[in-house]
Amino acid sequence: MAVRDIKKFGDPVLRFKVQPVKAFNAETIKILEDMAETMEHYKGVGLAAPQIGLNLALVVIRPGEDFPVFEFINPRITSCSGEEIDVEGCLSVPGIFGEVPRCTQVEMDYQDRKGRRKVLNTSGFFARIIQHELDHLSGVLFVDKVINFVSGEE
Repeated sequence: MAVRDIKKFGDPVLRFKVQPVKAFNAETIKILEDMAETMEHYKGVGLAAPQIGLNLALVVIRPGEDFPVFEFINPRITSCSGEEIDVEGCLSVPGIFGEVPRCTQVEMDYQDRKGRRKVLNTSGFFARIIQHELDHLSGVLFVDKVINFVSGEE
């Protein structure tokens, strides 16, 4: 495993729409493991492949210390309900924080590292992270959705 460099705001790769992952092999697993190590190293709760310069539909999330790292390949939100506004930041936009409206409940389908289809239903902070990270797969950054910038971490 290796810690990869995080692409920062202004890097064109952060605005690309990603390509689906077609190969479920050792290379894909290595990328997922590098992403997890990178996320942990930079003390993030989620990381999408574009943030390390890869145009692939890969996301890793660890919503808290009591959770494992979740790996999502070719993820897609299938339903979303409720709404709340909370403060977000991003490893690719360091030092900037803002209030972003997000759904409070999310259903998502995805594939695991063996290519098996899965469904996840979640709410609260985990649902917020999923929405934030899946936005990266469409070239959308949280600053595009901010309704009010705030100073410092809230």
